Amino acid sequence: MKTFIQLILLFALSTNIQAQNVGIGTAPDSSAMLHISSTTQGFLPPRMTVVQRDLIVNPAEGLMIYNTTSKKINVFNGTAWQLFNGNTANGIGDSYQGGTIAYILQPGDPGYVAGEIHGLIAAPTDQSAGIIWFCTDKLIAGADGILLGTGNKNTLDIVTECTTIDIAASLCNNLQLNGYSDWYLPSKDELNKLYLNRAAIGGFANSFNSVYWSSTQIDAGIAWNQSFSNGFQGKLPKASTLRVRAVRSF
Repeated sequence: MKTFIQLILLFALSTNIQAQNVGIGTAPDSSAMLHISSTTQGFLPPRMTVVQRDLIVNPAEGLMIYNTTSKKINVFNGTAWQLFNGNTANGIGDSYQGGTIAYILQPGDPGYVAGEIHGLIAAPTDQSAGIIWFCTDKLIAGADGILLGTGNKNTLDIVTECTTIDIAASLCNNLQLNGYSDWYLPSKDELNKLYLNRAAIGGFANSFNSVYWSSTQIDAGIAWNQSFSNGFQGKLPKASTLRVRAVRSF
């Protein structure tokens, strides 16, 4: 059986009330259309993922939801979804732990844990506009991880075999940025997440030669890379000089 307060709320939600305000648990304040008072329960807004939120047709300015992807309240400002502090509201593109959130793990992703938020953080700017992948033409044992979560191991395997700082992996591995030192060269799949979210992350080159290294090798002389002008993931000799953007996991 519904309580009296629940019946009032159902009536308020199902009726086009324009001439009066409604109080639940209290007499309504004259400035409020809906005034709720409780010391034992809270207000629960609609809960949805980023994908579900973005399917809302013509959201009204001031519309509010709880984002289950980023675990934050989102408010539509008439143009875009934002956090209360004015930052972008989907997590991706937010400043966090030394860089910019580049990707949030989703169900089915390696490393995803239900009820927890993990993902990739990109350095705010490129670490190089042109550097080689490796110091010699040599097959690196273990540096062939492609999936999310494999870039860090790839990077460690590479720097173990080549101690020079003048390669892409060492540039990331030795990076000290905004209080963090666990940066690495992204794997093939991690690099693709950076490309897909490049607009929100920012700072990427987008000219015809804006090609970035991944940490995923193919054989002794070739490694995976990705163009940030068209998204093509290709194979180039390790002696090629390509761009680098470091990432870290959170």
